Amino acid sequence: MTLQLGVIGGSLNSAVGRTHQIAAEMDNRWEITAGCFSRNADINRMTARDLRIPENRNYRDWRDLLESERGHLSAVAVLTPTPSHAEIICHALELGYPVISEKALTSSIEDGEQIIKAREACDGFLTVTYNYSGYPIVRELRNLIRAGRLGTVLHVQAEMPQEGFLRLVSRENRLPEPQPWRLRDYEIPTVSLDLGVHLHQLILFLTDRHPLQVCATQQNTGLFTGIVDSVQCLARYNEGLTANLWYGKCALGCTNGLRIRIFGSQGSAEWYQQNPEELRLHDNLGGAQILTRASNTAEICCEGRYSRFKAGHPSGFIEAFANYYADIADALQAGMGANRVHEYLSTAEDAVEGLRMMAAINRSAESGQWESVRETAWSSGMFPSKTDSDEFVMHSTS
Repeated sequence: MTLQLGVIGGSLNSAVGRTHQIAAEMDNRWEITAGCFSRNADINRMTARDLRIPENRNYRDWRDLLESERGHLSAVAVLTPTPSHAEIICHALELGYPVISEKALTSSIEDGEQIIKAREACDGFLTVTYNYSGYPIVRELRNLIRAGRLGTVLHVQAEMPQEGFLRLVSRENRLPEPQPWRLRDYEIPTVSLDLGVHLHQLILFLTDRHPLQVCATQQNTGLFTGIVDSVQCLARYNEGLTANLWYGKCALGCTNGLRIRIFGSQGSAEWYQQNPEELRLHDNLGGAQILTRASNTAEICCEGRYSRFKAGHPSGFIEAFANYYADIADALQAGMGANRVHEYLSTAEDAVEGLRMMAAINRSAESGQWESVRETAWSSGMFPSKTDSDEFVMHSTS
């Protein structure tokens, strides 16, 4: 059965709208049948026309969409700018809609907690799209780590450098023109909402470890003054894991240099998003291997669902998003609930933990000290461990 999707935001001129639209419909699991795509009436109509949405299901106000489409949609995707998410998501949940939220979930911890309360009050469904965990090779790496192929995970190096706040546009040397909301910092700097939450989610997805403390610096080095655009962070996680995170928008030559390296007691792994179908592995005997969808030893990335075309013809960013939408369809059709929706999907709790980590990074950059990632899922007792608790007390600062 094809699921019916309503979309709020994500117009033709948005950063992510077209990607969500293609990904949702790629495997015929979803059909976009209603939308409120933009506050600009002309852009809203043009987007609906492009998606073949009938006029009577193209709404000028998202509230009208939610009221009018009750009982007609399988889920609502919220693709508006991050600061607007909380009001829309809470109202959608209260009306009984399953909600798919573009990351970041919100721009503040308080709003994130409000969303969790709204979801719990109605026993609703909410997931947040961090599409890099939709790459088949990333899922293969997760499986290898869980199977113990790398031994005990000791350290993670995660980076997401971009160049968009320094690279000039076209041969006329025009300044870049980011969306206005991205040129303002909120409780959490926008660069952390854009990039940092991805690194938190990937580390959580791959290692199932939770951040305890961070020590960070952040700068403004780009063409737009008054905002943070570069961040470096050391992090301590439970079970003794340490991590280095680097992300920002002022690294010339890096269009989207997402890279993650996992170092364990018996081996290591490296994945680079611009070469997405290769996983580089090293073991403690000096051996090296490149694992791909065509590898005989692969277990996850070779599954039929990831082979829209045969190995050697690379899948990429939009296909990873499509994998995520297929997971959401599976979860909804299986009747999965509010707190844990699917092994590959991120919950509101995961997202709020990421916000807490980003807020702690901001505090650390201001204080020059280690800062606690307060009230994470780990520290609130959802993942209790005496060893982890002892470690936290030993390393925490007053």
